Amino acid sequence: MEFIDVLLKRRSTRKFNDNPITKDELDKILKAGLLAPSSMNRKPISFLVVERQETLAELAQAKDHGAELLRDADKAIVVIADTMISDTWCEDSSIALTYLHLAATDLGIGSCWVQIHMRKKDGVYAEKVVRDIIKIDEHYRIAGIMALGHSDDIPQAHTMDDIDKGKIHFLV
Repeated sequence: MEFIDVLLKRRSTRKFNDNPITKDELDKILKAGLLAPSSMNRKPISFLVVERQETLAELAQAKDHGAELLRDADKAIVVIADTMISDTWCEDSSIALTYLHLAATDLGIGSCWVQIHMRKKDGVYAEKVVRDIIKIDEHYRIAGIMALGHSDDIPQAHTMDDIDKGKIHFLV
């Protein structure tokens, strides 16, 4: 598949079937995340792979809205960033999450980025909720979680007609 085709096909999937992700598929997705660039190549990002259904169910309740899909995912990748290594943790995490998303798309695997940063659960920041579930120190920040699973419900690919060229401006 050409790169532009991966970009067009990349859609958020919120419904997953029971077909498990293979070790090889997971390995390819994680390698893509590890290839993501980071500011000054500091590499503050780590990936916590969640496979236990009980933990996925807990994470599904980590914020008020939009995390429920984690309950039915086959796996999830919590992207954590060490703020003792870099202050560009949010940007670096976002790039890594994007690489995970695109790699899953390339493999025909459903995926959805579950935003954690700046979201809340009953007035408590979702980052704290997730940090408590996965038991990591406070100097780690969490921009998001990538839900993964095979799906029969991947939305239709975008087309080149969907591109809004009005968003492009040339400075002269």
